[in-house]
Amino acid sequence: MHRILSTGLCGGVLWALTGAGAAQEIGSVDTAFQWLGPNHKIVIEAFDDPKIAGVTCYVSRSRSGGVKGGLGLAEDTSDASIACRQVGPIAIKEKFKDGEEVFTERRSLLFKKMRVARFLDQPRNTLVYLVYSDKLIEGSPKNSLSAVPMMPWAGTPPKTTP
Repeated sequence: MHRILSTGLCGGVLWALTGAGAAQEIGSVDTAFQWLGPNHKIVIEAFDDPKIAGVTCYVSRSRSGGVKGGLGLAEDTSDASIACRQVGPIAIKEKFKDGEEVFTERRSLLFKKMRVARFLDQPRNTLVYLVYSDKLIEGSPKNSLSAVPMMPWAGTPPKTTP
């Protein structure tokens, strides 16, 4: 019983730390071999915008390997890239504020997070997504940007009101 409880608790902690369930891992490539633990990697994940139907974002980011990385104790770098695309008819499901957080993933045990924020450029009818990393004491200016023009999909005009 104790072993089952420990395994469940560890799995729950790892799920909470990695943001699992919010993004789907598409694939990864190794960037450096590690003698102990997993290799360093670049991971590609996809997530659907929870308030905008028809938009999916793809984020690539580093994942530290080695013993610390394998245990979830390593602090990953602030490097990330984002590409968001229209994958179906765009419909705004509910109102949102500019700069609203769409996706978050921990990059260290306690103090660092990767975040994706969404903005609406109304004059150009375009959704803009920004990926960046922040840290409790000092953040990073490293960021990446992607824009999705809200275009008709197979003859269906975009819905811009909930």
